[in-house]
Amino acid sequence: MLRPNPRGDFPVVSESAFVDPTAILCGHVIVEGDVFIGPYAVIRADESDENGHVEPIRIGSGSNIQDGVVIHSKDGAAVTIGSCTSIAHRSIIHGPCTVGDEVFIGFNSVIFNCTVERGCVVRHNSVVEDCVLPTGFYIPSTTTIHSNTDLLTIPQVTQDATAFSESVAEMNVSLARSYRRIANEF
Repeated sequence: MLRPNPRGDFPVVSESAFVDPTAILCGHVIVEGDVFIGPYAVIRADESDENGHVEPIRIGSGSNIQDGVVIHSKDGAAVTIGSCTSIAHRSIIHGPCTVGDEVFIGFNSVIFNCTVERGCVVRHNSVVEDCVLPTGFYIPSTTTIHSNTDLLTIPQVTQDATAFSESVAEMNVSLARSYRRIANEF
C-alpha cells in the first residue's frame, strides 16, 4: 500500500521495482529500479523536523527489503539504503542512518543512528548503533556495536560472506522482475 504522510509527500517507486501488496510505504519514500520489497515491510517517512521538513527514505537500485522489515526515522532525518544491499527478514533500520552499497543486514538485526559503509555484513540478531562501521566489516550474529565499541576487534568480511551477500541480492533482483511480470495475476 502506498500512502501519503501528513505533509502530503507520496512514495515514488520505480516501474522496475516490486512492492508486495501487503507492504506499506508512507510519505517521502524513494524506491529505485529493480528493488524487491517483501511482504509486510513497513517504510515510513512521516515524522517531520521542527520546521516541518521530511528527508527521504531512499532505497537504492537492486536492493531488497525482505519480509517484515521496518524502516523509519526520527524527526524527519534521512535514511539511505545503498544499491545491491539486502535487509533481511524482520530487521529494523531506524534513522538517521546510512547503509552503503553491497551491504547485508541479517535477520532481526537493528541498525540505529549510524553509518554502515560499503560491503559490510551484519549477521543475524545484531545491534549496531551510534557509530560508523568502516568498509568491509563483518559483524557476527548476536553482536552489539555501540559508539564505544573497539572496532579493532571486529574482523573484515570474508570472501564467503561476500559471496553469500551477492547471491541474496541477485536472487531478489530476479524476484522483483518475476513478481512484476505476474503482478496483475493476483
